[in-house]
Amino acid sequence: MNRIKRSQEKYEQLFLKELTVDVHDPEFMAQLQRLIFGEVFDIGSLTDQQREMITCTVLTVLQTLPQLKAHVQAALNVGVTPLELREAFYQCAPFIGYPRTLNAIGVFNEVLQQRGIELPLEPQCDFNDDERYERGLAIQKELYGDEIKERYQYLPEEFREALPRFLTEWCFGDCYTRKAMDIQTRELLIFCILTALNATGQLYAHALGNIKVGNSLEVLYSALIQCLPYLGFPCIFNAFQAIKELA
Repeated sequence: MNRIKRSQEKYEQLFLKELTVDVHDPEFMAQLQRLIFGEVFDIGSLTDQQREMITCTVLTVLQTLPQLKAHVQAALNVGVTPLELREAFYQCAPFIGYPRTLNAIGVFNEVLQQRGIELPLEPQCDFNDDERYERGLAIQKELYGDEIKERYQYLPEEFREALPRFLTEWCFGDCYTRKAMDIQTRELLIFCILTALNATGQLYAHALGNIKVGNSLEVLYSALIQCLPYLGFPCIFNAFQAIKELA
């Protein structure tokens, strides 16, 4: 089967409709569709569910909301649950901030309402607010240690206390502890967030974190290829370069 046929079949599977020719830019859209759905989807061992969660995450970072809406539909079509997909959006906040995350959640909720899914979805936090630090620290220390405190000792006391605490409470306590998404998927999507941000300084540490929780290096390579059509070569080359010592 050639890439044209593969792209048609994969597109229909994801979007539940036939791949049609764009009347305004047919050549460009054919190039896009054949690369993404006819080639990239065949590289590596990721499932379609993983690929669509990665795509939704990257589109959230980029704030390409029209494309995000289509891929939210695709993710649900291939079996990603609403709760899983919501977690993918929620955990973007510590990396891209609340405003951009809220934009993505707005698109997500719009799709759910169109599908007749009742909102709000079930809560996924099962502990009290004053437990955030301890719960988050337990996960953070196991994966990344606590060297972040040492790194910012040069700051005045108020700031060197606040910055690591916010990381522990917000990123790990508020996000990592939530149910509905396993730790392997969380780490994989965070690796893709950092790639989309071109945050190469953090990529190596999060590649190690991925390996600790059971994601292979091949999975990380597959994820980077999945990101390629959305981010372009410079970001992806930078990401491969950042983790090359793990090869």
